[in-house]
Formats: sequence, structure tokens, C-alpha cells
Amino acid sequence: MSLSKAGSGAFSPLTMVAILVVGVVALAGLGVLSAYAPELKSGDDGGGHALSRSSVGYAALPRLLRATGTPVVLSRGSLGHGAVDSLLVLTPPVGTPPERLEDIRHDGSIMVVLPKWNSAALPDHRGWVSTVGVVSAKDALAVLPKEVRAGTTLSDLSGRRTVSLRLGADETLNAEPVVIDTYRRIAGPQWIPVIIDAEGATVLAAHSETGLYVLADADLLNTQGLKSLAGARTAVALLNTLRMPGTPVVFDLTLHGFQRTRNLGRLLLEPPLLGMTLVLAALIIFAGWQAVVRYGPARQNRRAVALGKRALADNTAALVRMAGREHHMGKPYALLVRAAVVRAIGAPRTLTGEDLDAFLDRVGAVAGATRPYTALAESARAAKTPGDLIRVARDLHRWTQEMTRARQ
Repeated sequence: MSLSKAGSGAFSPLTMVAILVVGVVALAGLGVLSAYAPELKSGDDGGGHALSRSSVGYAALPRLLRATGTPVVLSRGSLGHGAVDSLLVLTPPVGTPPERLEDIRHDGSIMVVLPKWNSAALPDHRGWVSTVGVVSAKDALAVLPKEVRAGTTLSDLSGRRTVSLRLGADETLNAEPVVIDTYRRIAGPQWIPVIIDAEGATVLAAHSETGLYVLADADLLNTQGLKSLAGARTAVALLNTLRMPGTPVVFDLTLHGFQRTRNLGRLLLEPPLLGMTLVLAALIIFAGWQAVVRYGPARQNRRAVALGKRALADNTAALVRMAGREHHMGKPYALLVRAAVVRAIGAPRTLTGEDLDAFLDRVGAVAGATRPYTALAESARAAKTPGDLIRVARDLHRWTQEMTRARQ
């Protein structure tokens, strides 16, 4: 294959159309992905939320609840009326402003799981973390609203301990004790014990005024606590204690930045504005197709009534056309062209009529004219249709260029 053929094939119309289509589709796909980017996040970032599969995350708990037949909702926004009786589980990270919890509105039960572990991401495994100590009691309680945390204390029992949890003095939460590292308990005059340990210390309490539930030790629900069968059974029993039968457990994700936001891109891609977006896309496609198949430049808008010489020429042409005398314009036009050429080449003024025509034929033969003037004049006299007139005008124009050396 020659270089010329290879070069021309690289920029063939079909290739350019394919590149254009791929570019448009890629740009449209980028726009759609940008509009839904917050919802497309996997959430496996090692944080303490229901999308994280790390040891301090809670992704295992929704899977466990679904496997046991419990309805589960991962909430990225405000809850609807269908979640009135559900249990809302909040897992705020360290540093969450207390106002964020105050802004959450839910008619059902709300349980706050206090943050427990400081963690660092492992560079070799995406979504994995390494615990680097427990969160201080002050920082853990700082996520609660001020009126709730007043007078509240957290206590830690360091080391690995086996804990038996109870709903009351005699009713055990789970037949098998659970092993917890750095067991954490909550206390305060405004808290009502809900789940206690064998020593009578409170691990899950309800606020006497607001009814807010607070779980002191996150290892009872996170992935680290669910690594054993006893821990899994304890977590399910703990949640069943707070929720009504048949109602879902809702895990909030907005506190970790996974909220569903309203933006212009999503509004244009969802009903009722989706129809308008499709219509606009179709109009753009049609406009592009018209630009591809259109021949020549776009015609400019003209005045309804022309001015000056153009108006005079247009009116005269219209009158000639209305009178059906167009085919009689060939001979006068040939005479006008002859007069212009006579002036341009400086023909003798004494020559007229057939003598002048013969002189122009001789000059045309010397100049290399394609056709003599007498033949062109005869064609002009014989013109009968507008097409004949166009051909006569074309031939006379070419003859004029050849006689005046305007065309070689």
C-alpha cells in the first residue's frame, strides 16, 4: 500500500464519523456518571459504616440480617413514611458535629453506636484497616447532642474479656458469652439500662427524656464482633430487642458522606424532566445530521424588498419571466458581451455588424478561443428554455475570459 493511500484512509469520512460518535457517547457517559457519582461509590473505604467491610465497619451486619429474614435499608437520604416504625442505626465517626444528629428526623427508634476504634488504612489491601487504639471517652461522647451527653460517662475494661449480656437480672440476651477486646460501658443518671452485663453495668441504654438509644461498645455490632457465631447471634438479638417485629433496620450512611444529593444532572436524567432531555438530545442529533448532509454554506436571510440596483434588476427579471419572454434575452445578452469584449481588446470603431463579428472570430482563433463568436451568437438566438440561456451565458463568459486573457 502506498503512503498516499494509507494517509487518505486514516482520515476517511467513515473514520471521522466513527470518532465523532465515540466522542459523543463517551461525553454523554461521563455526564451520567458524574450525576450519579455519590451513589456509585462502593463505600469500601475502611470507615465505620454499613458499606465498609473492614473490621470496624458494619457491612457484615446487613448481610446477616437479610440472611435471617430481617428487612434492611441502607439510607442515603431522608426516610419516607414507610420507615416510621423502623429502627434507625447511626454510626457517627469521630469528630461528627452533634448538630448532625440533632438534624436527623425519625419517628421510630434511633440507636447511636458510639465510635470505639482509631484506625489506619492498610496500603496493601483496599478497604482494610489496622486499629491503633481506642477512641477516648470524651471524643466518643462528643458526637452526642449536648443535652444528652450531660452527666454521661464511659468506662473501659482493658484487655480481652468474656462478657455475658442480659436484658434484665435473670433474662440473658444470648446463651453464649461474647469475647470483647477493651470492653466499654456507659453510665449516667439520665440513662435507663436496656442491656447489661453480668456485673450489672450498662452497655445499651435509653435516654430518659428523648428515648435515644446509645450502644457503648461498637464491637457488639461491627465486623470484628461478628467473626464468631456467638457474636453474630448477640448482634441479631440486640437489634431484635429494639425493633418491632416485621419492621426494617435502617443503617444511616449520610453521616459518612454517602447522601443522595439533588443536582441539575440528576434532575435532567429523571422524570419528569427526562422527556425534555430526550427531546433536546434528538434535536441536537437532527441539527448535526442537517449540518453533515447540507451542501454549501447557509443561505443568508434577504430583505423582503430589495434596494437600489438589485431591486431594479429583480423587478425587471420578474416582468420578463411573467411575460414569457425569457428565451428572447439570449441575443441582446450576446450583443452586450460583444460590446464589452470590443472595448476590452480595443477593436476598430469603424467595424460594425458582420464585419465586427468576423474580426472577433479572427482574434479568437489567434487567442485560442474554444468557440468563435458567430457560433455563440447563433446559440444565443436559438435559445428557447431557461436551461439554454444558462448554457449560453456560461459559454459567453468563458469566451470573454479567453478573449481578454483572463483565462489561460
